[in-house]
Amino acid sequence: MTDHVLVERPEALPGVQVIRFNRPEKKNAITREMYAKMTKALTVAGTDPAVRATAFLGSEGCFSAGNDMADFLAFAMGGTMGTEVLDFLLALAGAKKPVVSGVDGLAIGIGTTIHLHCDLTVASARSVFKTPFVDLALVPEAASSLIAPRIMGHQRAFGLLAAGEPLAATDALQAGLIWKVVGPEAVEEETLSLAARLARKPPEALRIARDLIRGDRSDVLARIDEEAQHFAAQLKSAEARAAFEAFMRR
Repeated sequence: MTDHVLVERPEALPGVQVIRFNRPEKKNAITREMYAKMTKALTVAGTDPAVRATAFLGSEGCFSAGNDMADFLAFAMGGTMGTEVLDFLLALAGAKKPVVSGVDGLAIGIGTTIHLHCDLTVASARSVFKTPFVDLALVPEAASSLIAPRIMGHQRAFGLLAAGEPLAATDALQAGLIWKVVGPEAVEEETLSLAARLARKPPEALRIARDLIRGDRSDVLARIDEEAQHFAAQLKSAEARAAFEAFMRR
């Protein structure tokens, strides 16, 4: 259901587009349809002068539990994966305007790696970042295998992406994954305030500054493709099918 993602342009926040996960009963697990809607929103934002910044938000106590496991299991059992996930990752990595995010609670899988592409991320003190890729017989995605070691060093990146160890909000702050830690009640307000402040800045100067800070993105886009090839192959593996089936039996 496309209403599992809400795309809003609040009148009180000129220039801000909000992409909000709206599937709390499934811990905001992301389906193919949800990816497609987010890709469209990012693509539109890139060319619409009325949008100057995009903010990602989850719901109370959960940003996102990651990819919907039913989609993974369907592909592992012989279905088609489609291009929705890869399209979203490429749109996010190639976003031409500032992207901020607000996290309260669980941030699992892509619920964590999405923030590697955000310019500013606010998280509540109770937030937990975790990427159980290898536990599911999968591999890192969203160019996290390239970006994470750059910002947090080998050992923290390995702990997060390969060992699947959780990263508390304060540790995520020290590692450079997020910008600020606040109380749960302040996450949305602070995130939208950041987006609004960015939206008020001279857009061309901000674009140039952001591009200089981010640098050339060709290696990031190439790593997304490389990871996707390994990811698709692992999804078809016997060890992945066993992991998914065990997960679905929980």
